[in-house]
Amino acid sequence: MTDTDRLVRFAETLADAAGAAIRPYFRAGFDIEVKSDASPVTAADRAAEAAMRRLIEAAFPDHGIVGEEYGDHRADAEFVWVLDPIDGTRAFVAGRPLFGTLIGLLHEGRPAVGVIDQPIIGDRWVGDGRSAQFNGRACRVAPSKPLASARVGTTSPQAFDPANFARFERVRAAALDTLYGGDCHNYGLVASGHLDMVIEAGLKLHDWAALVPVIEGAGGIATGWDRTPGADSEGRIVAASCPALHAEALALLGCV
Repeated sequence: MTDTDRLVRFAETLADAAGAAIRPYFRAGFDIEVKSDASPVTAADRAAEAAMRRLIEAAFPDHGIVGEEYGDHRADAEFVWVLDPIDGTRAFVAGRPLFGTLIGLLHEGRPAVGVIDQPIIGDRWVGDGRSAQFNGRACRVAPSKPLASARVGTTSPQAFDPANFARFERVRAAALDTLYGGDCHNYGLVASGHLDMVIEAGLKLHDWAALVPVIEGAGGIATGWDRTPGADSEGRIVAASCPALHAEALALLGCV
């Protein structure tokens, strides 16, 4: 087993632990708090992140951790785990099973391993930038196609500020179809060839660190709107099935 294989398997162990912490809360009674950035947080978010942090600290005490709920620990380490216990807390609170747990591993600041896990319906994507799997089987992005034939996903128009939404609307108008909702699940659907592209803005490190190794491992491309690698972007992401579709979208976004 290579070191990468070991880290991928451990990332899946983290996803198992997070799912076990989350499932008892789904569609059950729990308190909801609103954080300073107006996003909701629940006991499930905190329980899942705490479970993952305990495992990391026991297995890899020299690794760093960046978590949405409990902050940073050794964030300048060579290996840093980036945790979003429930990406899509609004969907989780509403009883919609398309939220997910995101587990990313940065190596020297670059995304190296990623897991997108949906603990209710059992969808799990795992990638290391060179290959990707969906529920244990290799997955690939859809064949190359023009934007006029592409299906584009984004979580919500409200996630864009007015200027960025106006730019997104140019892509939406040119695409075959646009689907709203889905949070991180959309990126898994790109990796499996069901969606062709996801465009979002306002993301933070814990929102996208896990996505890049999955998309790239499935043969796709994921960068910032300014073409920077995901690790260097300012939170505006385009994940596409092929370079031509990616470039067509960036041109309409005004990022030639």
